[in-house]
Amino acid sequence: MRERKAVLITFPARFAVEEAKELAAAGDYQVVELVTQRYLGKAQFGMGKGKAEEVREMVSSSQAEVLLVDEHLRSNQIYNLAKLIGVEVIDREKLILEIFARRVTTAEAKLQVELAELKYEMPRARDKVRLAKTGEQPGFHGLGKYEVDVYYRVIKRRISTVLEKLAMVRQQRDLHHRQRARIDLPTVSLAGYTGAGKTTLFNLLTGESKEVGSGSFTTLSTSIRSMNLTGSKILLTDTVGFITRLPTYMIEAFKATLEEQIIADLVLLVVDIGDEPDYLVTKKQSCSAILSELGISPWRVLTIYNKSDKSSHEEIAGKLQEIDGTVDNAIVISALTGDGIDRLKSRIANAVVDCVESVIFLDKGEIYRISGELERLKENAEVEIVKEASGEIKLNIRGPSWIIKRTESWNRNATENFS
Repeated sequence: MRERKAVLITFPARFAVEEAKELAAAGDYQVVELVTQRYLGKAQFGMGKGKAEEVREMVSSSQAEVLLVDEHLRSNQIYNLAKLIGVEVIDREKLILEIFARRVTTAEAKLQVELAELKYEMPRARDKVRLAKTGEQPGFHGLGKYEVDVYYRVIKRRISTVLEKLAMVRQQRDLHHRQRARIDLPTVSLAGYTGAGKTTLFNLLTGESKEVGSGSFTTLSTSIRSMNLTGSKILLTDTVGFITRLPTYMIEAFKATLEEQIIADLVLLVVDIGDEPDYLVTKKQSCSAILSELGISPWRVLTIYNKSDKSSHEEIAGKLQEIDGTVDNAIVISALTGDGIDRLKSRIANAVVDCVESVIFLDKGEIYRISGELERLKENAEVEIVKEASGEIKLNIRGPSWIIKRTESWNRNATENFS
């Protein structure tokens, strides 16, 4: 696809500038002029009138076709800017959605992207129609022909239809989950900032050859493959990458894909150690916040520092000391060269395969509630049931750690000993 010339407006922080450039490139936009602005939320244009007029001159002199604004804009702000400048205006959320739409391949991912697009459009629908009727504007595609209520209802109906289709996908996914549960294999999921190298690591560990890209959001759908680990098999999943300021409705739209991380016994949070320390912190915090929003407990997350081939040992040690305050326990790898992979496999095995001893206390009535799960547990672990003098039931369990971790919901005071 031909690159379109664009003027890009973003925040003055270096991280914001670099990320905005990467998003623009991923959307097939050639940034011919860059403008930094501390605030991008002012009433009329998202910026001051004087700055908006400066941008108009830049667009004109550079012959740019699009104005990219690295922030969420309201529909009236987009309208005002487009009317003043004379080209299409695309805000951050719309740009991310464009990238998603161009890169999706599976039917499920296409539905998820469509749902995100509709949810983006929903609060803007009434304003878009009203504004389009007052005068044609680049990027509005003649929406004035729709009546407000009709257009709004069309979006609502389409959202309902997409949600129904995704519900069917979810039922199928739940069936797959139940089938995998019967196989009784531990599951490990890759998570991380877009571009951190998750898919490269996935290919290395599973022997796959999924498409790998240097830009943002190369992976938008979920892949699940088995891999051998110290004589045992586990399931490894690769999913969509994260990004800062990702709106809640987008996370919700991709909930079905991200569910693989929710149900995983272990989540590998892949971080690019080649980034500068402040970038590392920002990206790691952003990923941790999204994992938390998905309800994933920190004890199920193992941080992996990837792309060690890009930095010297001294640089890596300095970054780790600054970020985590420790160097010795950090898992540093290169998914490209294979460096550190044996240590990573050992840590994964320790988390989901190695033998664990656990003691769980239950009320007498609880033993009946979990009887089905207890029978399944006995198929994979050694279970000793002891009736205490107090009437409590004590379970002494020994088995693979991924099995033991699934019993934690039975008793919050469960204790574990890794042998």
